[in-house]
Amino acid sequence: MVEQGDRVQLDGRSFEIVAIETPAQTLIYHKPEGEVTTRSDPEGRRTIFDRLPRPDHGRWIAIGRLDLNTAGLILLTTDGELANRMMHPSGNVDREYLCRIRGEVDNEQLQTLLRGVQLEDGMACFSDLVVGESTSGHTWYTVTIMEGRNREVRRLWEAVGAQVARLKRVRFGPVFLPARVKPGQYERLKPADHRILREDVGLKGRSLSLSAVPA
Repeated sequence: MVEQGDRVQLDGRSFEIVAIETPAQTLIYHKPEGEVTTRSDPEGRRTIFDRLPRPDHGRWIAIGRLDLNTAGLILLTTDGELANRMMHPSGNVDREYLCRIRGEVDNEQLQTLLRGVQLEDGMACFSDLVVGESTSGHTWYTVTIMEGRNREVRRLWEAVGAQVARLKRVRFGPVFLPARVKPGQYERLKPADHRILREDVGLKGRSLSLSAVPA
């Protein structure tokens, strides 16, 4: 494996390995219910990529997914290193959701969700849970999870017998969904915000790639 500063020989010529800053773009998208997070859908449903601008370089990578009936924040980037780190459990990136739950949930059920529930793909729990207001037979909760397993928030509520009426992701790591970004709209992050995202998961602030130049 070559590293920055190495010299290599190819066809009788000498090359030096240098690090070149890779221009990367990141944006936030407010996904409405009814859109899928795949690039194409065999059923012809709208995908989140239908509304996005073409990036200057590379292609958009969705950092995690939201299911068809979940709305809210999706981060997209052309920085593959950042996307992989933020999605991997070792990145310790938390996700915050606003949940509207039908009926009543007692304190024992809430404590169970904080202690942990055995799902079909392993133990899971909410790392934080805040009770909001109750209206018309529904109660709002704000919950936080540290992983992004498929339908994890919904499955946790269902495991204690609760029914999710609405689900919206409002934060991913240090990024909140701004009120000004309406469903179906996107907003580009500034380069400084992109660097903060990288540093937040232990990466260098700049995205670098290795290239060989004549020595």
